[in-house]
Amino acid sequence: MNDLQNSTLATGSITIPFEEIPAEGKAIAVAPGVLWLRLPLPMALDHVNVFAFDEGESWTIVDTGFATKRTKAIWGALLAGPLGGKPVSRVMVTHYHPDHVGLAGWFMARGAELLTTRTSYLSARMLTLDEQPVPAPEALAFYTRAGMEAAELAKRAQERPFNFADCVDPIPLGYTRLKEGDVIRFGGRDWDVRCGDGHAPEHATFWSRDDNLVVGGDQLLLSISANIGVYATEPDADPLAEWLASCERFKPFAEDDQLILGGHKVPYTGLPLRLEQMIDNHHGALRRLVTHLAEPRTAGQCFKPLFKREIGGSEYGLALVEAVAHLNHLHHTGKATRDLNADGAYVFRAVAGD
Repeated sequence: MNDLQNSTLATGSITIPFEEIPAEGKAIAVAPGVLWLRLPLPMALDHVNVFAFDEGESWTIVDTGFATKRTKAIWGALLAGPLGGKPVSRVMVTHYHPDHVGLAGWFMARGAELLTTRTSYLSARMLTLDEQPVPAPEALAFYTRAGMEAAELAKRAQERPFNFADCVDPIPLGYTRLKEGDVIRFGGRDWDVRCGDGHAPEHATFWSRDDNLVVGGDQLLLSISANIGVYATEPDADPLAEWLASCERFKPFAEDDQLILGGHKVPYTGLPLRLEQMIDNHHGALRRLVTHLAEPRTAGQCFKPLFKREIGGSEYGLALVEAVAHLNHLHHTGKATRDLNADGAYVFRAVAGD
């Protein structure tokens, strides 16, 4: 099912202004001096959106795509074609995930300045340097605590795990920091920097003071929910609380006519309704989960009530970390208890009366 078909689930005041998506190596103008580009990803979510802002003699781009030979070749075609042979002078990275930061270092090596939040810069640089041939013992312990299926755990213990170094070019020392409350100028506009959390800490979004544009990254997506996950680096974290709080913080700034430029899917208008949908989506998942936890369950046993479908294959890992996030939230808010079972996995049970 393509983006335009997926987006029909949005109703009310949400609208989709563009009937097409950018073809490979092509661009669509979404506002004066602003181009929408799309790059492929080798996963179920098979693309990432990039936006280019005309600076006259150069371009500012927001996000970059994975560091692969194919993506670099597509960038070559984009630079020579729709970008008119002008260089990229600045790279704005919304957050440190590899589909967004993957080629930041590649552009920096060609003279671009990197602008991002401190958390994103330090996280990306750390993770590109922390290459693991097999999962660390802490990662295997985390999977065990989450109730990962035994066959899946045994398989992963022998395999090379996901490494940033495999899809993110080396990131040099030095960047320009973006932080909450900053005002930055690019693309002929002044932008307020507002940061969200939950999907990624200190995720930058940009809100134009001069027109109705908002660059939302993965914080303000249409028709899909950004992954909210817990990982071995912070196994007791509650990113879902941070995500819900971020959605509430954005509400006073959201207007119906703003054009939201998201990191995936398609641009849209109707952000006030979309924020409500994102909040309600997780509250609904938590209610279903509480019902499911009438009997003690591990995270690996909670996919069906959370996602309302069977999960397997390449989706398993992301589903597991999102299940942990929702269970941790119930635990932190006193709506579920947590105990270790004989297999070393946490089992959660709903607190009576919740």
